[in-house]
Amino acid sequence: MDTETLLVLALGVILALAFMLPYHRRQQRIERETEEAELKALRYGLHEPVSLHPVVDYESCIGTGNCVAACPEQTVLGIRNGQAVVVAPARCIGHGLCERACPVDAIKLVFGTESRGVELPRIRENFETNVPGLYIVGELGGMGLIRNAFEQGRQCIEGIVRERPTAPAGVLDLAIVGCGPAGLSASLNALHHGLHFATIEKEDVGGTVRHYPRKKLVMTRPFSIPGYGKLTAREIQKEALIDVWEDIVQRTGLRVNTNETVTSVKRNGDGIFTVTSSAGEYRAARVILAIGRRGVPRKLGVPGEDSPAVAYSLREPEAFQNDRIVVVGGGDSAIEAALALSDQPGNRVWISYRGEKFSRIKEENHQRIEEAIAAGRVEVLWSTQLTRIEPGAVHYRTASGDERVLGVDRVFVFIGGELPTRFLRECGVEIDVKFGTP
Repeated sequence: MDTETLLVLALGVILALAFMLPYHRRQQRIERETEEAELKALRYGLHEPVSLHPVVDYESCIGTGNCVAACPEQTVLGIRNGQAVVVAPARCIGHGLCERACPVDAIKLVFGTESRGVELPRIRENFETNVPGLYIVGELGGMGLIRNAFEQGRQCIEGIVRERPTAPAGVLDLAIVGCGPAGLSASLNALHHGLHFATIEKEDVGGTVRHYPRKKLVMTRPFSIPGYGKLTAREIQKEALIDVWEDIVQRTGLRVNTNETVTSVKRNGDGIFTVTSSAGEYRAARVILAIGRRGVPRKLGVPGEDSPAVAYSLREPEAFQNDRIVVVGGGDSAIEAALALSDQPGNRVWISYRGEKFSRIKEENHQRIEEAIAAGRVEVLWSTQLTRIEPGAVHYRTASGDERVLGVDRVFVFIGGELPTRFLRECGVEIDVKFGTP
């Protein structure tokens, strides 16, 4: 082998090493971070998915790490043995960027698991349900992220516009039920495209976001709003977001029929919908349901839970002082409510949680509640369930079956929201249970 050939080979080896060594070191770093993230996920109970989450097809995965880099939550995915792995599925909030970043389609977002199903209304890719002309967008369809909800509202309206609806005289092109993120987006895009529509909201613009505790950080990502411009904030407090929404409504001239509750949506024989509300009736060629699912809080199913002392949301913690309060639940909403209430003068706060430890909550909430417990500001009743609520007291059962009584003035329940199944079925919408399927 001559000298020139040896030099070429040596140069090739050097170039290969120059490329491979940084890649190898990067992969080693990612795998170490994955191992640490997995231990943290086990500690905080984030290894079990709540709803929407990614799954990896290991036969297809080539380990580019694109999905890890694309995920804005950063700790949902990792790399082990040269392939992508799902580390903390409970942190997934449905961005879907991991799925789009994979060059070989080895990752999919699914609902539920093989053992735990998630109820969702049956909808097609254009957000239309099994009822022709009836659409569902936002959290009700499984997408709770603000940016995703806004995007769904936009896509749904653009799909309707492409069909060029021609409503008969005296009939709306569209009725939009709900004005949270998805409903607001649908309304703004309908306004932008010149549709003849009505938006009906049972409370005020913002929907259930208004029920979040004061100063709660709401996660979002930049997106454009027709007739307004680009919303660039990545983290924004609840109050600031609602101020932005109200400014959007004012500047665009959007009309929202607030404090009006829709009680039924029926498709007539002529294909026109009758939407009945607390204020009257609307006739529309199409209907979009953007009512969310958190607006239907899950109940305890115990005597006394309809008492005025029981609440399912917390908007103004400052209104509760010198009270004995029990918060039921162990998720982020329950933890944040308990912390906010414990900050008020004279309050004594307990958390009643059926589990042995908090799981599936944000790491910062975990740290804050541990500090509050250590400081004596919050006391946790582990492995307990309320059995009865009465004036001045709650009855609860321990893991051993003992019945106990705790003197309290107020009860806040944060155990999740339920799909408004009865309402949807009355509308004719079919409900599917997803067991680890898209």
